Amino acid sequence: MNCAICKATIEQTFLNKIIGTYVKKDSKRHVVCFACQKKLPHKELVEKL
Repeated sequence: MNCAICKATIEQTFLNKIIGTYVKKDSKRHVVCFACQKKLPHKELVEKL
């Protein structure tokens, strides 16, 4: 999986859970990496998707 903002590859745990989060915009789920999540507040994350 790739981050929707920076296009970096997102790591997964052994149970195939992502190390990051899903952000919902217009009833679609987008994957955001931990680094982007740490840098940007939630409102800016949604705007950049």
